[in-house]
Amino acid sequence: MGDEQQVVIFQLNDQQYALPIQETQEIIRMTDITRVPNTKSYVEGIINLRGSIVPVINLNRRLDLPVRDYTDATRIIVVEYEGQKVGMIVDNVLEVGRYNADEMEPPAVAGDNMEFLRGVIKKGDRLWLLLNLGRVL
Repeated sequence: MGDEQQVVIFQLNDQQYALPIQETQEIIRMTDITRVPNTKSYVEGIINLRGSIVPVINLNRRLDLPVRDYTDATRIIVVEYEGQKVGMIVDNVLEVGRYNADEMEPPAVAGDNMEFLRGVIKKGDRLWLLLNLGRVL
């Protein structure tokens, strides 16, 4: 039995993803995003978060998934990576989950987006794809 890790479980399209809770700063509702010219296609723009300018990316677009319209469930997960806060738009935030090391497997399938994944967590009949934040950002 390894130590339990906590993860934030969120949804992109019909798949559940996970982010380590220690990488997650906060979760906010969708807000007005200021577009920035000449940025990568998945960069939605910037937001003002209590006086800090935070870039926001569309995680569906970053992972080459179909982009959904924003709904009441749409959230921005604010993460901190190498000292920089970044917001990631997700379709829905579901819960905080826990897993043990023996419930995680390396990503076994080859595919375009596998470099974005750290592993696959098996929880009963559910699968959570654990994001590799360093690769995503």
